[in-house]
Amino acid sequence: MSCKRNGFSLIEVMVSLVILVIGLIGIFNLHIMSKQGSFESFQQTQASYYANDMINRMRLNSAQLALYANGSPYSGTPSAVSQRCDSATVFCSASQMAQWDIFEWQSSFIGTSEVINTKNVGGLDTATGCINVNGNIVTVTMSWKAIRSSSDSGDVNACGTASDKRRIYSIQTVII
Repeated sequence: MSCKRNGFSLIEVMVSLVILVIGLIGIFNLHIMSKQGSFESFQQTQASYYANDMINRMRLNSAQLALYANGSPYSGTPSAVSQRCDSATVFCSASQMAQWDIFEWQSSFIGTSEVINTKNVGGLDTATGCINVNGNIVTVTMSWKAIRSSSDSGDVNACGTASDKRRIYSIQTVII
């Protein structure tokens, strides 16, 4: 008489579990990579917003273009301003407005507008903003530290500290 056995052996179960674990590890790594890519994309969008914000501020105060580039590069905690220009009831000269614009711009890209437990959580990581004015040609450059390493093919003397994690966003326009 022949005896029929039904079911799986322990070796078959172990092999199927190893295959399942390898597949789950691959999916988990794919999820991590997509999160990093999404965050890097968000950072580039933020840098674009900050650069365009400064260009628009300079367009509104085009008589003082040289003052915007005067203290470039901008990084770290912004210098205090002599006059707050954040109210319609406060009169500011064009030079005071330029100082206020730089103060607000620098405050935004270091994240002071979003604070949790006294820690800035908005903005870009190790952000540096640079403004170059050549006549009426204006170049605004943002650099920041990203999560992943890549080749830093940018100019070593460009905005920010050279690093394999440095990202650079630059916009150039004419302001009349």
